[in-house]
Amino acid sequence: MNDTTHTQLRPLADTSPSAIVAGFIAMMTGYTSSLVLMFQAGQAAGLTSGQISSWIWAISIGMAVCSIGLSLRYRTPITIAWSTPGAALLITSLGGVSYGEAIGAYITCAVLVTICGLTGSFERLVKKIPASLAAALLAGILFKIGSEIFVAAQHRTALVLGMFFTYLVIKRLSPRYAVLGALLIGTALSGFMGLLDFSGFHLEVATPVWTTPHFSLAATISIGIPLFVVAMTSQNMPGIAVLRADGYNVPASPLITTTGIASLLLAPFGSHGINLAAISAAICTGPHAHEDRNKRYTAAVWCGVFYGIAGVFGATLAALFAALPKELVLSIAALALFGSIINGLSIAMSEVKEREAALITFMVTASGLTLFSIGSAFWGIVAGVLTLVILNWRKA
Repeated sequence: MNDTTHTQLRPLADTSPSAIVAGFIAMMTGYTSSLVLMFQAGQAAGLTSGQISSWIWAISIGMAVCSIGLSLRYRTPITIAWSTPGAALLITSLGGVSYGEAIGAYITCAVLVTICGLTGSFERLVKKIPASLAAALLAGILFKIGSEIFVAAQHRTALVLGMFFTYLVIKRLSPRYAVLGALLIGTALSGFMGLLDFSGFHLEVATPVWTTPHFSLAATISIGIPLFVVAMTSQNMPGIAVLRADGYNVPASPLITTTGIASLLLAPFGSHGINLAAISAAICTGPHAHEDRNKRYTAAVWCGVFYGIAGVFGATLAALFAALPKELVLSIAALALFGSIINGLSIAMSEVKEREAALITFMVTASGLTLFSIGSAFWGIVAGVLTLVILNWRKA
């Protein structure tokens, strides 16, 4: 548990180069993995470039304010993200309703999330999940991202191996700078190999665009309720699991309530909703963020700062990330998550009676299974709990 809650807050004194790098990588991981989904959804729905830019602005500002505010309030690395499964859902569902009705559905989703936070129902559910299953859930979520470095090596072998061995060497000499060193070497190698292309990059400030919401039953059923389900099961539940697995026992209800209210306020500007981060959160809670776990909150604060910068320049972001080779982004994200994966697997296997249930949780989550449009994180915890109950119910 974080034991510095009542000491003086000194984010600048507590920060470190590794925390800044972790914050940047967390931001970069979130944007590069799903920003394209937002562009696809916007284009499929016939949105203007101004509306798409406003969407990115609203999401980014919400994530920035909540990440910084919550991390400072609880002295815990609390990283906020948009709903990636939600963005994917919108690619097929936005085209069937007007944009005003979609905004109304976003508001409906935000109200439902806020109610879950205020009533404490989500908090009570999360507390019933054993620590070993929460840790297995974390490891399963991160496994696919962590393994991407080896897939990337098939396409850019020299680049990926250069980054990997740089990481190992610096890890032995000075562990806190291992990820930073790999990032610098990877960028230098990319430039040397001619893989950096900034030809499409130009600076453009985002302008918020208000859209008056309209409410319809069709939009609520096709967009609002599905967005709520995927936000709670695929983002907020794993997000809390990440924090708990790394020993941060912050109350869940205030976090859910805050993101719900922020989503409500930003919906008219295009935000489809923000929630707790899972993958990018683990980058800030893991040992690479700061050697002192009580100071890792600064990594999430820096992530929020980078979110804010990204939001101001909105549409410029896609061109910037497009200039970097995909293999560099995948590799640096994987390296930054190694520590969290190790920690998750260690805790998952620590309780003998819960090992098989933890293994099932890990395997189902890592499989990427999707049923009824609900992702593997939810089904992983369901499978793990069922296994635990069947194997240990009333067993002496």
